[in-house]
Amino acid sequence: MLLHIPEVLTAEELSHARMLLANAQWQDGRATAGHQALDVKHNLQLPPQGEPARELAALVQRALARNALFMSAALPKLTMTPMFNCYQGGMTYGNHVDNAIRSDPLTGQYVRTDVSCTLFFSNPDEYQGGELVAEDTYGLHSVKLPAGDMILYPSTSLHRVEPVTAGARLASFMWTQSMIRDDARRAMLFDMDMAIIALRQQLGDSEEVMNLTALYHNLLRMWAEV
Repeated sequence: MLLHIPEVLTAEELSHARMLLANAQWQDGRATAGHQALDVKHNLQLPPQGEPARELAALVQRALARNALFMSAALPKLTMTPMFNCYQGGMTYGNHVDNAIRSDPLTGQYVRTDVSCTLFFSNPDEYQGGELVAEDTYGLHSVKLPAGDMILYPSTSLHRVEPVTAGARLASFMWTQSMIRDDARRAMLFDMDMAIIALRQQLGDSEEVMNLTALYHNLLRMWAEV
């Protein structure tokens, strides 16, 4: 499931984050690359232990915790501390699949990467290129979202970031270990949750809506790993 989540950040949060990123000291992104990514990863990252990255990570974590669409789609058990990158001057990240297990840069806790997210801080007209291209059974999907919006997709997807030929692409990236390991089951539960919300708005807490809600929770109970 590939999902566009709009307006994850408020205007005030976005403005503050962009100010922090504009004044940040960056390092070579290969410092946090896995073995398979070393040859294809060419970008800049914020040192995760630095104060700007910690402040930005806390801001993003608060935004995710209040976002109902993210919570429904990811069904998070653990979310790694968000990290931050910059692409400019032809920088790119070639085709790769995210490592199945990653260690949180601050806590050291291991996380199984079920769900990947990219949160954009630059608007599409501020840079050229830089599309996130993800591949699934339905083909290639090219993503370039407004600042403050986020794309969510399975970490099993082959994906890349196209070269940024002008301007700068600033973003946050993070991984979530879901309570539901299987993407197809997560997608089914998400679709059911969205349908229940829509029906509740039309019908209130009717008997049929309550039955569907019970089915959702029973499936979650059956499949969840907590």
